[in-house]
Amino acid sequence: MKIVLIAALSCAGVAAAAVAQTPAQHAGAAQAPAGGQSAVAGREIFATNCAACHQPEGEGIEGAFPKLAGNAFVAGDPEGVVATLLNGRGGMPSFRDDLKDDQLAAVASFIRSSWGNAAAPIPAQAFAAQRNGTTEVIARPIPAH
Repeated sequence: MKIVLIAALSCAGVAAAAVAQTPAQHAGAAQAPAGGQSAVAGREIFATNCAACHQPEGEGIEGAFPKLAGNAFVAGDPEGVVATLLNGRGGMPSFRDDLKDDQLAAVASFIRSSWGNAAAPIPAQAFAAQRNGTTEVIARPIPAH
């Protein structure tokens, strides 16, 4: 009985430590890879900020988080993608305050060129223009999960 209790407490401590570190790691990692639109930076930003919901291979979770792999919205009009990343949508958070324009461009470009998507990259200037209100975006419906 003691062994089971000790093991349970040890596991609980490990889980609590992991949970306690997650927000700090999340905040730090969101700011860390600020270097341009490289595939590596985009992949890292995706892994840190998006993969928990949209899954590491972009397959999403049916009924909860849309699939990004082969997604017509993701590969379509860049303005809609930019607006979604900046402002959030549905249950998705806004990344306006967490990621810089070059980081948003890197992750958007990574998603638009991964998992069967073959869309053009989105430059950081597109995020800056929407962030600063110099581009008007018409809301379009997101395809069903």
